[in-house]
Amino acid sequence: MSLSRHVNPEEIVHHLRDIRLQEKSSSSQRQNHLTPYTSSYASRDDIPKYKIPEDGTPGDTVYAMLRDELDLDGKPNLNMASFVNTYIEENAQKLFVENLGKNLSDNDEYPAMISFSDRCVSILAHLWGVQKDEKAIGTATVGSSEAVHLGGLAMKRRWQEKRWAEGKDAYKPNIIMGANAQVALEKFARYFDVEARILPVSAKSNYCLDPELVKEKLDENTIGVFIILGSTYTGHYEPVEEIHKILDDFEAKTGTDIPIHVDAASGGFVAPFTYAKTGGSKWNFELPRVKSINVSGHKYGLVTPGVGWIVWRDESFLPKHLIFELHYLGGTEYSYTLNFSRPGAQVIVQYYNLIHLGFQGYRDVVENCLSNARLLSKALEATGWYTCVSDIHRPPKKQASVTSGSSANKGKYEQSSESQNDDQKAEREESKTHASSEEAPKDRETSADYTPGLPVVSFRFTDEFQKEYPHVKQETVSLLMRARQWIIPNYALPPNEDQTEILRVVVRESFSFDLIDRLVTDLASVTETLMENDEVNLNVLQGHQGVRRKPVTKEDKRKNEEEKKEEEKKGEEKGEAKGKREEKKKKEEKKRLGGGIHRSVC
Repeated sequence: MSLSRHVNPEEIVHHLRDIRLQEKSSSSQRQNHLTPYTSSYASRDDIPKYKIPEDGTPGDTVYAMLRDELDLDGKPNLNMASFVNTYIEENAQKLFVENLGKNLSDNDEYPAMISFSDRCVSILAHLWGVQKDEKAIGTATVGSSEAVHLGGLAMKRRWQEKRWAEGKDAYKPNIIMGANAQVALEKFARYFDVEARILPVSAKSNYCLDPELVKEKLDENTIGVFIILGSTYTGHYEPVEEIHKILDDFEAKTGTDIPIHVDAASGGFVAPFTYAKTGGSKWNFELPRVKSINVSGHKYGLVTPGVGWIVWRDESFLPKHLIFELHYLGGTEYSYTLNFSRPGAQVIVQYYNLIHLGFQGYRDVVENCLSNARLLSKALEATGWYTCVSDIHRPPKKQASVTSGSSANKGKYEQSSESQNDDQKAEREESKTHASSEEAPKDRETSADYTPGLPVVSFRFTDEFQKEYPHVKQETVSLLMRARQWIIPNYALPPNEDQTEILRVVVRESFSFDLIDRLVTDLASVTETLMENDEVNLNVLQGHQGVRRKPVTKEDKRKNEEEKKEEEKKGEEKGEAKGKREEKKKKEEKKRLGGGIHRSVC
């Protein structure tokens, strides 16, 4: 009898259960039980998965069974793949639970909650440099995806209205973004019939939108440019001010006015609070072309999943066509969101955080995150096995002139000190908050001493490691770390650079120094294990997690052994016998790992 190449576990379990069970019905036993584990679901019945059951089940049983199955999920605090916040304070939790039933769309019924939402919009507008003669407008959303779509729709409608007013067609809108853009930006283009001009990224552009390529793709049908304040791949900030200058030059030559929407999903709650800011260049409403900015409250805004924000610098940039006047449930409200009913509890927690933490509290949180991310980056590189693609642990590069978009201290609209008059200086100083103009402390290290960016650590094997251990794959590192409960994704960089894979850790508020110590220890242990095993032993670990893999047969092992012997033979022909290579490798590892690598680098 030949062995089966594939089995259906669920079919086997159900078949054996049916053989064992003799009872006609277990519904009465399901209802009568001493504990959840004496009910029929404990050993006789499967929890219904695909159809609603005829009879109900006591709540304690259902709770226990669902809780037990949810134990199979990863631990949120060890999920280093996600930007989404996993911790909120006890008082915030109380407010959240007490307001779970409130619908953010019911303006007339919950006026206090709606007022909190309006206050959050105002706070964000001022945090992002809204000018004193402008009337900012904005709304809460279910996340940055909805917010990005709203920002894009506003740009598209303004472009259409301008074209129609000029007697021109409005059939071929396009929008520019980098290949590193999060999928929400591409979704906007596809869902709302806008040509997405996705520009390739490179190491030269920090795997972000390349300003030089933006120049080549602009035309009269460009409705705007999506610029990301914090790439999800490496945490780098895209050069908003430099692209702003390119759009200025384009308008001077063609008369075409092209706006900017800043996707600050993560960076909107990071850059304003750090001492590093964005390295001296501007990114927010201080730049006239920046018409709208979005942010995720459930990322570094420190709220649980389900809230984002979009703010337009002035109500004139939100087209009237997108605003609906509703006479519903006894009152009049104005709606300009894609969703109607949506949870309001997260908005309340957002306002709580803003008031409770204040500017300095948020600064302490993000500076701690960046400090821990720098420590992790340096620890990884100290192993000699890994190098970081992210740059937040490296000294800032010398900034170029304003015309290249990276002035160290002055933006495009600031003149030299010789030509500034007192009124201009006073107006500029007035637009700054006391906190944003505060200098970094001199007695300790801060983000100002390093390259600005998100608290993200993107890393890969060094070239030397890949040459010495070509059979060790980063994907395997990710899988083995998952076995230790760490969720660290491994994936390719954006198209055009996708021959390079990276592992990525997002450092959030709850990722403490102790956890960094543990993470580096586990990562070093996993890497050592892979280095000590040959290609044959590691074959079973290759492939994507959760995907059924082809079993390794005797024939596969035989071929692998032959290939291994052939490689050893080639190595001996080059004058380096296997024994010498092994001895050399052990000496290097012993030297490198003396005293425990995590202790020496943390």
